[in-house]
Amino acid sequence: MSRFASRLFLVVSQHAASRTVVSPRRIPAFLRTVCTSQGLQSLTRYDETTDWQKKLTPEEYVVTRERGTEQPFSGIYLNHYEVGMYHCVCCDAPLFSSEAKYDSGTGWPAFKEAHGTWERDESLASIIRRPDNSLGSAGTEVLCKNCDSHLGHVFDDGPDPTGHRFCINSISLKFKARENNKPEKPEEN
Repeated sequence: MSRFASRLFLVVSQHAASRTVVSPRRIPAFLRTVCTSQGLQSLTRYDETTDWQKKLTPEEYVVTRERGTEQPFSGIYLNHYEVGMYHCVCCDAPLFSSEAKYDSGTGWPAFKEAHGTWERDESLASIIRRPDNSLGSAGTEVLCKNCDSHLGHVFDDGPDPTGHRFCINSISLKFKARENNKPEKPEEN
C-alpha cells in the first residue's frame, strides 16, 4: 500500500508541476487590477530622456548614477568653509546649507541636516532616504528627490540637535556662494 501511495503522490506532483508550467493559475480579476500596473515610474520626478553620460564627467556619472563612492579625504568640499548652498550636480536642486556642514573626521563632507528640514520633518527637503544594504550592513542611502542621483549615506551618530550625519560625496555636489557674503554695513547718517 505504501508503494502505491508513493507512486500516486509522484504522479500527482508531476502532473501539478507540468500544469503550472503549461497553464499558470488564473489570478482573480479583483487582484489583477491592483497587482499589475503598467509603466511603473519612479516615486520622484525623473526625466528618462536626459543623457547623464553626456551631461556629467565620468567620475560624476559613476557616483551619482551608478551609486559609487569617492575615495575618503579626496573630495573638493571636505575642507570647504565658504558660506552658501550645496546643490545637486545633476539637476541643480539645493540640498545642503553650509551652515549645517561640520567636520566629522570621516573623509567626506558631513552635514547635520538637509536644506529645507524643519525640526525633524524632511518633507520639504530636496533629499529622500532609501534603505541600502550594499555596504555589508543595513544603512540608509541619500538621494536627490528631484533626479534620483546618489549623494551618499546618512548615519545616526551625528551631533545634536538632529543626531544625523549626512556623509555626502563631494563629486555629487556643486557649491554656490551666497551672493551677499559680507554682513550689511550700518547706514551712516
